[in-house]
Amino acid sequence: MTAQATVHRSAGDPSGAMSLARRRTRAAWLFLAPTLVALAAVGLWPLARTVWLSLTDARLGQTGLARFVGLDNYRLLIGDPEWWNAVWNTLVFAVGSVAIETALGVVFALVMNARFRGRTLVRAAILVPWAIPLVVSGKMWAWMYNDLYGVVNAALIGVGLISAPVAWLADADLAMVAIIATDVWKTTPFMALLVLAALQMVPNDVYEAARLDGVSPVRVFFRITLPLIRPVLLVAIIFRTLDALRIFDLVYIMTSNSRQTATMSIFARRELVEFADVGYGSAASVLIFLIVGAVTLAYLRAARLRPEEAAR
Repeated sequence: MTAQATVHRSAGDPSGAMSLARRRTRAAWLFLAPTLVALAAVGLWPLARTVWLSLTDARLGQTGLARFVGLDNYRLLIGDPEWWNAVWNTLVFAVGSVAIETALGVVFALVMNARFRGRTLVRAAILVPWAIPLVVSGKMWAWMYNDLYGVVNAALIGVGLISAPVAWLADADLAMVAIIATDVWKTTPFMALLVLAALQMVPNDVYEAARLDGVSPVRVFFRITLPLIRPVLLVAIIFRTLDALRIFDLVYIMTSNSRQTATMSIFARRELVEFADVGYGSAASVLIFLIVGAVTLAYLRAARLRPEEAAR
């Protein structure tokens, strides 16, 4: 019996169609099984282990001697001002960096989407910061911010914006600003690339109709372009927000364990590694996971975007 005949028979027989659907579902799960097992091994098991350690008084190198202490670590964490300082620093970084990167990403995407001579060169230049490894970017900008030989101070003094060198990474009021600026320089190309992909999916007929109706470019952007790229833009913002809430490497490279810039991940790492308090550090890690999850769900709800839509 040919495949076409099988399809016709299944279409005329509801039970046959249901049987075919069940076989396809079983085949799909069979193909997905190796991936699900791998994800469980590298994701679910470490998460479960971390949750268990957060309920004990485990010490680094002595987890086998850990005693169950219940929610004591969480109670101490909720009352720890250092933890709340790390939460505040993380939120400031996330809100500041994601907002600026989104705005600049849209602007750069609009520039890269326009037709002009040298567009390929501009696209390549905009993507260069994203291609540089994060460790290299962090160290490079740390030297650029140096108060003695940094080019940032030299440039600002040269144009008359400051009169004396500024210790950017040592000043409590400027360190986070400097880190956000570095992250914006590094990650804006990522946002621009995602928005550019969305812009290239917008039909040209829509713009032609708007041009014939005499609609101004500003109104075209807010009435046509922005609504059409909104789903992709929201997904990009969600992804960047998740990364920003988990930020560790850039902050640690530029300011190490400085209290004025310590994020939640740096706090957890300090407790786990430097203070060897695995139970307390694990409790902080679990709270980071819960905060990131809660922010994600709140973001999806506020944007009226279901999680299954965001995954597409």
